Amino acid sequence: HPRGRIGTFGGTHLASGMHMSREQLIVQRARKSFQTGKTKPLEFRVHQLKNLLRFITEKRRNIADAVKKDLGKSEHGTELFETLGLEGEINLAIENLMEWAAPRPVEKNLLTISDEVYIQPEPLGLVLIIGAWNYPWAVTLQPLVGAIAAGNAAIIKPSEVSSYSAKAMEELLPLYLDKDLYPVVTGGVLETQELLKQKFDHIFYTGSSAVGRLVMEAASHHLTPVTLELGGKSPCYIDKNCDITVACRRITWGKFVNCGQTCIAPDYILCEPSIQSTVVEEIRKCIKEFYTDNPKSFEDYGRIINQRHFKRIMALMDGSTVALGGDSDESQCYIEPTVLKDVTSESKVMREEIFGPLLPIITVSGVDEAIQFINEREKPLVVYVFSHEKKLIKRVIAETSSGALLANDCLVHFTVSALPFGGVGNSGMGCYHGRHTFDQLSHLRSCLIKQLKMEGVNSMRYPPHTAKKMSWARFFLLKQVNMGRLRRTVLLAMLAGLAAFAVQVTSVPNSPNKSYIRQLNWR
Repeated sequence: HPRGRIGTFGGTHLASGMHMSREQLIVQRARKSFQTGKTKPLEFRVHQLKNLLRFITEKRRNIADAVKKDLGKSEHGTELFETLGLEGEINLAIENLMEWAAPRPVEKNLLTISDEVYIQPEPLGLVLIIGAWNYPWAVTLQPLVGAIAAGNAAIIKPSEVSSYSAKAMEELLPLYLDKDLYPVVTGGVLETQELLKQKFDHIFYTGSSAVGRLVMEAASHHLTPVTLELGGKSPCYIDKNCDITVACRRITWGKFVNCGQTCIAPDYILCEPSIQSTVVEEIRKCIKEFYTDNPKSFEDYGRIINQRHFKRIMALMDGSTVALGGDSDESQCYIEPTVLKDVTSESKVMREEIFGPLLPIITVSGVDEAIQFINEREKPLVVYVFSHEKKLIKRVIAETSSGALLANDCLVHFTVSALPFGGVGNSGMGCYHGRHTFDQLSHLRSCLIKQLKMEGVNSMRYPPHTAKKMSWARFFLLKQVNMGRLRRTVLLAMLAGLAAFAVQVTSVPNSPNKSYIRQLNWR
């Protein structure tokens, strides 16, 4: 360059002659674009969010076609489980962005009572979003909504396993969003590894615990914070005194939607031996009602993502008794909704997250043993409990730990944007949805603005530190001041004073103000 600027040409760094990978170039371009400050104005963020909403609306058919090819899901199923929630998240962000991004006042102490003290959310910078294949649009683009709203640049890496969705995202998303700030990078393990070598300001990963460890390890080289949305074996306890028909109806839906390939699907049932046969029979009725006598030909029952996962799931049935279902077709990656009974903790199906349409039943003596069984294992993404007794439900909440707890239903907590969605321990770290995504992908910056006045008050902190100074310091520093409560107290005091004045005036005979008050009342 005639002015000696350092740049790239054909993927080569001109200053060093070093060849740069495609991933390096994309990361560099996104970071440079972010550093221009174009994402700071809220108007820009809202414009990009509206474009993302327009993309989902206008390309709904393309999205449905891609998901149909990847997972065999129907068009209505794609709308219900992929795009509907995305639209809600985008609209929520657009409506509330001004409030989310505004300075957040905090309580003060007496030392800072006259100062400006607040939290200012600011963009982190460049975010890497690594999506999953089971819901290739929802779990990839929902974090993007928060990344855009928070003012970040974001590189989107869809899962290569859902190849049709990844290709559609790569081709269509750049038609709507800023190409430099929000590029889509496709590819497999090598491309993802190359991305993870680059420096990001946050990495948001959805997938398995095994890969989550690798992502966290790569992030540690740059001290990059991570959000890991993982999974695990989510238990489902059925109390023998609950409405078993309704419970099994909701469990059947939650387990077999998307062919069991849902991170928050009930992984196994815990119940007493006396109700095991009833549970099996009720689930049989529900499978027939939801998916007909032949789920293989029913359009709302999908397929396993690929043959590798098909073989993995089929192998999990070894050593277990099939209570219902069990049919399969490898050529179509089809596995019938299947219930396994008399399963033990040592069974093969209990060694890993199933992520498929197998539902094992483990018998326990009651809620005590169920809680013990849950606590002996890694913390799950969700604990499900079905019971009429609120006391029993509260006990399960108090005595177990999981990303979430849902009583008397399955999956629906995912739809509540006000609830933080995420795991704990082996099931993940960090959370998202609604404002939680915005906060997760923002730096909540502490700000205090003090005036160069009242130096006498500040003198207590300067040496020498005497006993008298320490006494005052304890008073000023430890006394928290809730400004909202203080304002309300002052307002109430003023109103009380005004009322007392009015009473006093009206009680004085022939007061000059009394006739004035009478005139006001008359008016």
